[in-house]
Amino acid sequence: MSEYVAPLKDIRFVMQELAGLDQVVALPGCEEASPDVVDAILEEAAKFAGEVLSPLNRVGDTNGAKWKDMVVTSSPGFKEAYHQFVDNGWNGLGCEPEFGGQGLPKVVSTAVSEMWKASNHAFSLCPMLTQGAIEALTIAGSDEQKAAYLPNLISGEWTGTMNLTEPSAGSDLAAVRSRAEPVGDGTYKIFGQKIFITWGEHDMTDNIVHLVLARTPNAPEGVKGISLFVVPKFLLKADGTPGERNDVYCVSIEHKLGIHGSPTAVLAFGDNGGAIGTLVGEENRGLEYMFIMMNAARFNVGLEGLGDAERAYQRAVAYARDRVQGAELGVKGGPKVPIIKHPDVRRMLMSMRSRIEAMRALAYVTAAAQDNAHCNPDEAARQQGQAFADLMIPVVKGWSTESAIDIASLGVQVHGGMGFIEETGAAQHLRDARITAIYEGTTAIQANDLIGRKIAREQGATIKAVIAEMRADAARLDGDLAAIGARQQAAIDAVDKAVDWIVANFKSDPKATHAGAVPFLFLLGIVAGGWQMGRAAVIARSRMAGGDSDPFWAAKLATTRFFADHFLTQAAGLAESVVAGAAGALEIADDSF
Repeated sequence: MSEYVAPLKDIRFVMQELAGLDQVVALPGCEEASPDVVDAILEEAAKFAGEVLSPLNRVGDTNGAKWKDMVVTSSPGFKEAYHQFVDNGWNGLGCEPEFGGQGLPKVVSTAVSEMWKASNHAFSLCPMLTQGAIEALTIAGSDEQKAAYLPNLISGEWTGTMNLTEPSAGSDLAAVRSRAEPVGDGTYKIFGQKIFITWGEHDMTDNIVHLVLARTPNAPEGVKGISLFVVPKFLLKADGTPGERNDVYCVSIEHKLGIHGSPTAVLAFGDNGGAIGTLVGEENRGLEYMFIMMNAARFNVGLEGLGDAERAYQRAVAYARDRVQGAELGVKGGPKVPIIKHPDVRRMLMSMRSRIEAMRALAYVTAAAQDNAHCNPDEAARQQGQAFADLMIPVVKGWSTESAIDIASLGVQVHGGMGFIEETGAAQHLRDARITAIYEGTTAIQANDLIGRKIAREQGATIKAVIAEMRADAARLDGDLAAIGARQQAAIDAVDKAVDWIVANFKSDPKATHAGAVPFLFLLGIVAGGWQMGRAAVIARSRMAGGDSDPFWAAKLATTRFFADHFLTQAAGLAESVVAGAAGALEIADDSF
């Protein structure tokens, strides 16, 4: 069975040429990320991903985390790999230097994260949740909380979780019923049950820092009455080290379709008198703070989709090169050939490859926008970067994960019957990818956020600016790239049409606009991904014209052409689904389903 090999050539290309690494590292606070430093980081990350994490991916799938007597034992090898991970400094790559982080730009940590997720999705979830806790505490935590928790979370000595979901409160967080009772000494006793808590219990570190949503006495109903609390597995002693066991216990872990190496815990808070926690920030602002974690997590889940897709593609290519079946079409009486010679297998592989390259480009460009939002000294540039990132994060999450499911399914198809047999490993990527379109906000939630908060609320201002930028870049696709340029312009027209309809109808016909929200998210993902592919094609043409014979450039042109012909052509149909597709969904009677 093949192991993961990081696609460093495309990663470097996207970082440098599309995401503008040089411009990012020129920003205040990003200067340490010199080309030599970034190259060294990428090489070492690729090595760790391929040699340490990838071999454990199958182990985690077949021998997942185990629960017994409220204790969770991680998959074989995971604990040792995690200690290597933190000892090598990977956990604090993008974190604030003030508390021990390396402070590297988001675009660099994004590339590294892709490798973790591609090599071992289940393992990568543990540091991902920790990163979310770090971000929430960095922005909203008190000085005491930061001092107590951030150094150990950033180093990876401890891990973090986020606790939103309850048996009666899934995506509807207004239904959260966990309660927090003030003790009188500045602490609270937390009572309630949380479900679907990723890495909520494990044996890899000596403490776990839970960030928990709960209601204080007399809090307003709904989301306005939710507060955020830090609830460690072990209470801290005066010297800051773990001491007494807190009243939070894992009462079970879920048996899941995929990501078996990641324990998904049911946590009981306060069954023995109350779990001790401290308030993060101000009372009743918990959801606002939790969204800090969720926004970062949503972007990272988009990277999970990219990672799962890349791994499925690599496995499919390896199989297609090795599997000999049938003669080559048009060669009468010819020898049996590897299936990669067959046109439809090539179509499937290109369908996988082209979307992966588009997903990677869009994610890295969005990461660079976040760097600008955080570090650019110019206020207008910071606002522009934030607006672009806010617009694209639902797309990176929603479109990339839905695409990953289809890509992983195609990976099974390339294998034929052997893809349905677990021993090839192809099925695992499909099972693992399936969750990415659900957790951290379903595709519908991402789409509703996109059309509501990111488009309708500002009357399409940001997306119209992006459309103008798309059109300018598409105009550069001339000459031998004119066919791609024509596809892009038509696809951009489709986005423009759909945006105008959403803005015009969002308030007057909310059901119709929301019925078209997911098709619009797919539309924008395809067109924004195609936009980046078009930029890549212009660069590839220039390099080839300059005498660079690296086959990477010809492959980039071919991949872009495939994406334009097979995916940009879907744009007009998706726009029609947005504008006119609601009736069929809304008019049928409930009891007719």
